Amino acid sequence: MNAAYGPLAERYDLLTGDVPYDELCDWYETALTRSGRAVRTVLDLGCGTGALSVRLARRGYEMICVDASADMLSVFQQKLFTLPADVPAPMLLCQRAEELDLYDTVDGALCCLDGFNYFPPETLPAVLERLRLFISPGGTLSFDFLSPEHLRSLDGECFVDEGPDTLCLWRASLEDGALRYGVDLFRAAGKLWRRSQEEHTEYLHSPETLTARLEEAGFGRIELCADGPQHDRGRLFLTAIRL
Repeated sequence: MNAAYGPLAERYDLLTGDVPYDELCDWYETALTRSGRAVRTVLDLGCGTGALSVRLARRGYEMICVDASADMLSVFQQKLFTLPADVPAPMLLCQRAEELDLYDTVDGALCCLDGFNYFPPETLPAVLERLRLFISPGGTLSFDFLSPEHLRSLDGECFVDEGPDTLCLWRASLEDGALRYGVDLFRAAGKLWRRSQEEHTEYLHSPETLTARLEEAGFGRIELCADGPQHDRGRLFLTAIRL
């Protein structure tokens, strides 16, 4: 079985057409300027196919976009050719979050669409240490995650996503503090259908645990938001300042 966001990458945008990216873009832009400092360079950690990064680039931000999936970044790269000449093209880096290595610091960083749920508990300290290293003092880190209660409610559920030539089945199972998804992706290939499989794992992180890890890593002024975009789907937001 393939790792997360391999074969799924080329159909990801098609299957996530209901994600309110404009609303998320507004929310994160406000969060990143919370410190009152000017924000020019922004890190998008777990950027995926770049739907949010492209929107922020169009608003004038210099984006550094990092993802562990080369397949997702390959889809993202195609979008760069559609940007107007006056829009700064995002920089794309294929890196694991716990091994983040940038050429310089950024004014702020974000991680959207429950990217933090993909980090195992034992990896969180390393991820936050790398983020603190590359966010300039006084800069903002903002990210969203799915609440433990919401993830628990998905145990045993099966989800179906359909497109004109795509069928995607997600089966969720809660095991040892993590929700594991078995994903079957069917893509039309002439008169036949081609099947691929992936496995995704999202870990249950409580707001209290994430706050404690942020403080240990050197972040302060931590705020939890429970009424941001998709709050009705269990999405919570944390914003912190790099001390």
